[in-house]
Amino acid sequence: MKTWTVTQDVLEASDGQSRFSVTADQIYSSVIEHVPVWDDLPTGKHGAAAELEFSRYPVEMAVVLYSSRSNKLPNISFEVCTQDGHRFVISKEAVLCGHVVHEGKWYPGLADNSQAILSALDKTSAGLNFGALETLNDCLVLKKIAAEGGPVIDRLSDQSLKKLLFHGSESAKPTGILTSLYPYQIHGWRWLRFIISEQLGGFLADEMGLGKTLQVISALHGHDQKKHLDSSLVIAPGSLLENWMREFEKFCPAISTLKHHGPMRTGRPTDLEHYDVVVTSYETVVRDLSLMKMIEWAVVILDEAQNIRNPDAIRTQSIKQLRRKVSLAVTGTPVENKLRDLWSIMDFILPGYLGTLNEFETRYADSMEAANALEPLVSPLMLRRHVAEVAADLPDRIDFLEVLEMRQDEAEAYEDLRNAIFEKYSIAPNLVSIGKLRQFCAHPAIVDEAIEGKMNHEFTKFERLNDLLEEIFIRGEKVLVFTSYTAMADRIANSVMSGFGVVAETFDGRLAVSRRQFVIDQFNSYSGSAALVLNPRAGGSGLNITAANHVIHYNPEWNPALEDQASARAYRRGQDHPVTIRRLIYAETVEDTMNKRLQRKRGISETAVIGVDGRDEDHSDIVAALEKSPLAKASNGM
Repeated sequence: MKTWTVTQDVLEASDGQSRFSVTADQIYSSVIEHVPVWDDLPTGKHGAAAELEFSRYPVEMAVVLYSSRSNKLPNISFEVCTQDGHRFVISKEAVLCGHVVHEGKWYPGLADNSQAILSALDKTSAGLNFGALETLNDCLVLKKIAAEGGPVIDRLSDQSLKKLLFHGSESAKPTGILTSLYPYQIHGWRWLRFIISEQLGGFLADEMGLGKTLQVISALHGHDQKKHLDSSLVIAPGSLLENWMREFEKFCPAISTLKHHGPMRTGRPTDLEHYDVVVTSYETVVRDLSLMKMIEWAVVILDEAQNIRNPDAIRTQSIKQLRRKVSLAVTGTPVENKLRDLWSIMDFILPGYLGTLNEFETRYADSMEAANALEPLVSPLMLRRHVAEVAADLPDRIDFLEVLEMRQDEAEAYEDLRNAIFEKYSIAPNLVSIGKLRQFCAHPAIVDEAIEGKMNHEFTKFERLNDLLEEIFIRGEKVLVFTSYTAMADRIANSVMSGFGVVAETFDGRLAVSRRQFVIDQFNSYSGSAALVLNPRAGGSGLNITAANHVIHYNPEWNPALEDQASARAYRRGQDHPVTIRRLIYAETVEDTMNKRLQRKRGISETAVIGVDGRDEDHSDIVAALEKSPLAKASNGM
């Protein structure tokens, strides 16, 4: 004869030797309605059931995602919520049976509640097991179900998410990297390695100036005796490919790299698979999509990932067709216009995670409320640090050399100009003879507006400048832009005012001395973003513009002292923030030669003893500058 018994928090039938699971409907029928479940089980209250109060109102069961003090990954448990709002923890057996006993009272579960929980857990590797979740993917699955109103309660705190981001040995550091990483960069490296090991995807969205490229290179190399990953793909704007190649060579020459770009690039996948990292452009991926899809990439990294913010663009759709184990997006501006920007990038990082675009836009309107609702879903996959947060780790001055590459038509126009100059001055070239090449590198329109008219796109360096300015202005900060040419200064200032709606002033020999301090004071007093475009020779070394914490040298100078004096106008006493100083130069042009000379001069002499008028130039530097050809560089690369 069977009777009722309570095991932990579940009401079961028992014959004294064995226990039998009973559903909530069967218990209700037998105990409340006196309808027999089994012939040998008396109806009504008997055994343990006689001591219980029976609720006619069902409770809602749920999985709980919560922080663990002992483990960096979250834990799961199960709990119910009664109609009067009372909550209590239950066992997994109660979930399976669909009913629970608590403090002398029996509660049925909501119809299909248990099945919904089991369906949710079936999507994870944890199942009904208690304890820490096994993977980040398990955490993401449950967070998504919670956000969609499913039977999951997300109680992860901000602090627990930070621990999750930095999962891994706190003592581990990258090896084989030819520089020292700052503490926050080591945290970024750990997080990237964790994302890669989980074979998911991640969003490195640090602010400008925090060294995102170095963190990615460090993660691709590996650690703890592990070799670097094979067959990874870096996709960047075409102008930045050369910069990536030089950064790999500078920080980790052990990684073999190939630039897949230009008319001489290969059409065979085996040629690409021989290299650890292939660097290519967004446009090349579109053109060579069939080739790129033949390879399953270990990691695909999108630099300036805002390039795929438009989900309808051919570029975006092509990128998302690449076969890859891990997807990494790198950008300082994750959301530029609408939340659909974020959806498009997240759809690359983890396809389907935020649903289809239609589902996403139905659920999340462009509002602060929607952004707040998205945060718990996105934050485990995004690492975003602000300069102000890590200022203690940073030096007062952060210097970046950004090497750009001309487009094919730009390189051809430069080559035409170089050949004309070479024919005229090859016997005795001088600084004047290569002046037009310097001007071309600032903007072809300075040399001849007809050259610009032949191009159906914005000049690469000017386009890159605008990308940098956009990120600065989004942060509400100020910038000094140095250029030697008044025509270029006007173009930059006009572009800032018309394109960004930001205040911009020029500061050069045209500005009366009596007005100079007024312009500086006005620039310093603006509460939001502003740009000041200066000639590096203007104003002397005493100029104090500490309101700007960004300096961009748009074109290099022959003399390092001139650049240093210009940079010092923002980086000086009274500056409260780290100053980011960025120099833009073109690869394989007169600017490349100027940069190499500058580095050489800084290494052999104090800048103060080098003349500021450029008359100490070595003849070999001038010849080398005239012989540089970006066309050869643009056509090279498999």
